[in-house]
Amino acid sequence: MIDLKYLQNNFEEASAKLQKKGVDTATLENLKMLFASLKEANATLEASKAEQNSMSKLFGQYKREDKDITELKAKVDANKEAMIPLQEKAREAEEALYNVALAMPNFPDDSVPEGADEEDNVELRKVLEPKTFSFEPKEHWALAEANGWIDFERGVKLAKSRFSVLRGEAARLERALINFFLDTNATKGFEELCVPFMNNAAMLQGTGQLPKFEDDLFKIEEEDLYLIPTAEVPLTNMYHDEILAEKDLPVLMTGYTPCFRKEAGSAGRDTRGMIRQHQFDKVEMVAIAHPDKSDEVFEMMVQNASDILTSLGLPHRVVELCGGDLGFSAATTIDLEVWLPGQNKYREISSISNTRDFQARRAKIRFKDGKKNRFVHTLNGSALAVGRTLIAIMENYQNEDGSITIPTVLQKYM
Repeated sequence: MIDLKYLQNNFEEASAKLQKKGVDTATLENLKMLFASLKEANATLEASKAEQNSMSKLFGQYKREDKDITELKAKVDANKEAMIPLQEKAREAEEALYNVALAMPNFPDDSVPEGADEEDNVELRKVLEPKTFSFEPKEHWALAEANGWIDFERGVKLAKSRFSVLRGEAARLERALINFFLDTNATKGFEELCVPFMNNAAMLQGTGQLPKFEDDLFKIEEEDLYLIPTAEVPLTNMYHDEILAEKDLPVLMTGYTPCFRKEAGSAGRDTRGMIRQHQFDKVEMVAIAHPDKSDEVFEMMVQNASDILTSLGLPHRVVELCGGDLGFSAATTIDLEVWLPGQNKYREISSISNTRDFQARRAKIRFKDGKKNRFVHTLNGSALAVGRTLIAIMENYQNEDGSITIPTVLQKYM
């Protein structure tokens, strides 16, 4: 979560950062009011405690002077009773502030471009030139039907809309991509982990999905468990409420998981094909880094994901997200967008984010810096979204007869 001390002590500066991310002034004024309420409640409580301590010290004096303590004791007892509602009021004020703060997004870095939405994102560079076809390239759902690769109808029958079934060569290609991504990540020092696909509420709060985005999660009925929306959740929370040694940083982790999202609010978007599914596969990178080194790790993660796309021969572009398009937990994000010739556009295939100490505060992930405990920086990013990579291969490697060529680097996996 955000640093509340920084927000309180530098309210105008912090407010400007949050407004860059789309937080409205009414929410910020509410925060200011909650700070004032907590300050007032704590001041009243501390005054009562000071009075209690002052009166309590008189007992020894009264005893030495052989004075009657009946009246003093009555006053102490009365003040003690009066402190109970003051303590409750301070607790309620602190809880109210904490609950609102949990739903506040991370501060964006100063370098994040201004902007309202994805239209204001900044293209940094393009990698590889899109292929020129001698025929009209088809979209992936047409290719899927021609090759018998994706069964959309039976996916809906088995579950509901936004589910699909991969068949034959497509299923093998999905598995090949997962292995290729994991193997590539391993060469960059990422340890492979196989994690639970369900996590409890504390873990999802730690990475920022709860409480704000509960409507987008699939909850297990009568259990404190949710299907994970991304491997970022279990991988980051591997060190939930732990203190790491400085020498062990950075911790680099990768893992394959299916991901489950209700896609709340996406009605009418990408309803055809496999672009936006309730269940999809992804290989994730997560890093837990020293605050002084997180920018370096961030650049490495971006380059790694870009290199994977390049090795697959997939044209893509590198885009810096503006404040209005930045995710809840992210301080800065680079998106990789792959070229889809059937759609004649670039589509997101990886988001790589540095959350600074935002998730570390929520998940209590620290490191020992000399005698002092400090919050780490956490980073996450896809390398890559498997289904979207499969789609990109289908569209970029299609032939005029509708067949699909397998990229050279994947052929050994097939």
